[in-house]
Amino acid sequence: MTVSDVSSSQRVDDYRARALEHLWVHTAQYNDLAKDDGMLVVESGDGIYVTDNKGDRYIDAMAGLWVVAVGHGRSELADVAKRQIESLAYANPFAYATEPAIDLASKLASLTPEAINKIHFVNSGSEAVEAAIRMAKQYHFNRGERRRTKVISRIGSYHGTTAMAMTVNGSNYINKKPFEPLMPGVIHVENINCARCPFEKTYPECEVFCARHIEDEIKFQDPATIAAIIAEPISTSNGNWAPQQEYWTTLREICDRHGVLIIADEVINGFGRTGKWFGIQHYPVQPDIMTVAKGISSGYAPIAAAMATQEVADAFVGERADSFAGGITWGAHPVSCAVALANVEIIERERLVENSARVGEHLAAQLTELQKRHKVVSDTRGIGLMHSVELKRDPEAGVDFTEDDKVGELMPRLLKEQGLLARAGASISVAPPLVINREEVDALVDGIDVAIGNLERELGIG
Repeated sequence: MTVSDVSSSQRVDDYRARALEHLWVHTAQYNDLAKDDGMLVVESGDGIYVTDNKGDRYIDAMAGLWVVAVGHGRSELADVAKRQIESLAYANPFAYATEPAIDLASKLASLTPEAINKIHFVNSGSEAVEAAIRMAKQYHFNRGERRRTKVISRIGSYHGTTAMAMTVNGSNYINKKPFEPLMPGVIHVENINCARCPFEKTYPECEVFCARHIEDEIKFQDPATIAAIIAEPISTSNGNWAPQQEYWTTLREICDRHGVLIIADEVINGFGRTGKWFGIQHYPVQPDIMTVAKGISSGYAPIAAAMATQEVADAFVGERADSFAGGITWGAHPVSCAVALANVEIIERERLVENSARVGEHLAAQLTELQKRHKVVSDTRGIGLMHSVELKRDPEAGVDFTEDDKVGELMPRLLKEQGLLARAGASISVAPPLVINREEVDALVDGIDVAIGNLERELGIG
């Protein structure tokens, strides 16, 4: 071993030790991180790949966290950030506008569904959800309908981890029990999942009962008390099940009938992930409010937004007390806005939305083949470059894995051994950067193929 090798090894060990001592990794269990090779320190990225500080290279099968649309290592975006920092690094968002914020807001208004026109910038998806809920409640308050305080969300949906966002979460990804009681007035209703219908019905005979039953809940609660329903157009946390068009048109009709706003949570769906600019554009409906984050800057700068129709925005015009209450110190940050605008322009220029749709079809076809080759693959599902591979111990008998199988520990390790980084357990999330090509998709799926085969062998499933 050379001196440089020793130095490199010591550097890796030093970073691992200091990470375990000082860095609180989000949602991770310290005991898991402290295991041998439990702490991955990512050092650099290029396209669909990331490299750790040991020099090991991986396909980023999750685009970070459904984030890095334009791929890693874009020096163009670094240059934009540098120029903006040198020109103007910060301005008070409570008092002033900046050109980057105006330019980005104008660009987003041109890309979103036609009715969306007004953009409120924040820093994260959770903050965008908080802002959207406050916006919906104050919209009704300003219009004199002050009993409209309740918010409907769907079981299985994920909306963030701040207080209001956590309250409307229907996903079990976050343990909410330590923080209860949370925001009052949130009602959870059944989600859509035609593979495992919670009502044990079959489409199309059901006439989208999963949408129609929401009207029963609205009536039960009293329509005059409901401010909004929040829902992802296509829910990743609910298994990437893309609803039929009738689901969303029915939901829009119900909400219009009862004066309820629709908040489309596009934090994951947005900016080409589903093969369209926004997930709601797969459906002939207009939301009242949209939330975006993640792909808006491809993770090159923290930024998010709650975006509203002109009709919603007009309810805040009048006296000072009618203004939208609250704000964020770093909201509409000029550097983040400049980087996000350049990111959106790359997505446009390189036709990455179209690439997501086209290469996504190839990914879907390749993932479907896994079901033919492996006994544990129960389903593959998704749209654009947003897919999941569902695993069961015995799909034919409907038998899930048990805790003793430790699939949540095994699957990430087995994927990592094949050079893939992904969120995985009994469900494997497959959402690479939008710059991925067919050959890279083949390499990605080949790695998943081998990893699943190794899982079957480790668990003795033949």
